Amino acid sequence: MKLYSDTELAKILDKQIFHQISEVADRLQVDCYVVGGYVRDIFLERPSDDIDVVVVEREGAKDEVQGTSCEERCGIRVARELKRELGRKAHLSVFKNFGTAQVKIMENREWRMENYDYSKGGNTAEQGNHNSQFPILNSQLEIEFVGARKESYSHDSRKPVVEDGTLEDDQNRRDFTINAMAICLNKDRFGQLVDPFNGLADLEDGIIATPLDPEITFSDDPLRMMRCIRFATQLNFQIEDETFEALERMASRIEIVSAERIGVEMNKIMMAPHPSIGFDYLQRSGLLQILLPELAALDIVEKRDGRAHKNNFYHTLEVLENVISSGGCKVEGGGRILEGHEQISFNPPPSTLHEKELWLRWAALLHDIGKTKTKRWDPAVGWTFHNHNFVGAKMVPQVFRRLALPMDAKMKYVQKLVDLHMRPIAIADDEVTDSAVRRLLNDAGNDIDDLMALCEADITSKNEVRKKIFLENFRMVREKLADLKEKDYVRLLQPVIDGNEIMELFHLPPCREVGVLKQTLKDAVLDNRVPNEREPLMQLLQEKARQMGLSVE
Repeated sequence: MKLYSDTELAKILDKQIFHQISEVADRLQVDCYVVGGYVRDIFLERPSDDIDVVVVEREGAKDEVQGTSCEERCGIRVARELKRELGRKAHLSVFKNFGTAQVKIMENREWRMENYDYSKGGNTAEQGNHNSQFPILNSQLEIEFVGARKESYSHDSRKPVVEDGTLEDDQNRRDFTINAMAICLNKDRFGQLVDPFNGLADLEDGIIATPLDPEITFSDDPLRMMRCIRFATQLNFQIEDETFEALERMASRIEIVSAERIGVEMNKIMMAPHPSIGFDYLQRSGLLQILLPELAALDIVEKRDGRAHKNNFYHTLEVLENVISSGGCKVEGGGRILEGHEQISFNPPPSTLHEKELWLRWAALLHDIGKTKTKRWDPAVGWTFHNHNFVGAKMVPQVFRRLALPMDAKMKYVQKLVDLHMRPIAIADDEVTDSAVRRLLNDAGNDIDDLMALCEADITSKNEVRKKIFLENFRMVREKLADLKEKDYVRLLQPVIDGNEIMELFHLPPCREVGVLKQTLKDAVLDNRVPNEREPLMQLLQEKARQMGLSVE
């Protein structure tokens, strides 16, 4: 984080687009402020291409335009005027029901965010006049305009009743102090910071707090509880005690929030550098019991006859972090998770998160959710969780459906990894045979590397000798997998005689007998008992057919 004076902020905002907004605002005799995340990210030295602008009607100007809302007079009117000035390179969208307008600006040159240096007020790459253009991703800049407002809520809805307001009213309605800062764009006060809730101090201290009473803030819009935890996770900040206590008291209010909004926030937590921070907060606040009870239920340790099983909730968070730190998922940043009073630290991984890695993280988070239903006590061996992978895989679709996550191939991928995650461990716990590895590769297919990353992350044993044996056996499994893939495992593991030929040979329709014959050939190939060649497979097929009372006519 870096602190800036108003003069330095003016230099940072010394860009054509902000000056154009300033000129339009002064011409229309309204006050204009850039607010929210864009301001926060300036001080955090993080790039941002989404800009929120609040427009405030000046005293004495309210009677000039009759019959329209403040948003139409202010926010939308400024957006319309800016669009006129920018011409064809800008696109205007007006949302009268929400009192907002969005201007999207397409630039001629693509400016990469990683080249942007706030301390120099511009781009570090040689791009000519650094301050003449605004740094953007994909050559597009989005600016949202809204009139200053104050809001009131009913108990059973997140939709507020909106009234005209002042800048103070607008900042009061913001979710967190770090998002309630504003910088003036009008010419006479250009770059002046307005920070009534000491958001800058909270940024410096790494604290998430609400501007007003947190209980009212969360009751008004319960989605803010998810956002609170999401920001704490993304920024590696602490949630202020009073704010966290309000989370605990108001947790049940989350039930009025739509599944789609919950799912979006869950994914943002999951995509953070260290999502375990967020899931620990969700669990301790009581939100997880409502949103993901299957995961929350793992936070228990039972002891019988002096034998206790591990806390599978914190084991899950450790597996999630292991998947990230091992390179299975690559992100930026550092973090920690908490178990009771213990802090577990992790090194920051090297790269950025890609979409498939999001679903690998979901697989890590859900891999043990079947343990609650399968937990049994066996006096001879202690606690067991037999078939928890199979039971957990059956639970994945209901989790995805509840959180409005995609029910397509992404869900099936997560379900598949949850179902198969015990297989490599079972192989590594015994002799690593060619047959077992061939079967594993056949079942996992192209997801084999992700499955192996998950299974290696699942080894959290504190017994270093046992852990070393597992990891050595995993190395052998990987070597055998690499050898099979090099030899074209699809061709190698799929019998050259398929179901259609079997039906033709024995004049059978699709039926159970065809399935038995196909499985016989497949088992023989996977176990390497018969070469995957036509003549030996045909001999095996005819022998099995005779045993079943079938014959070739």
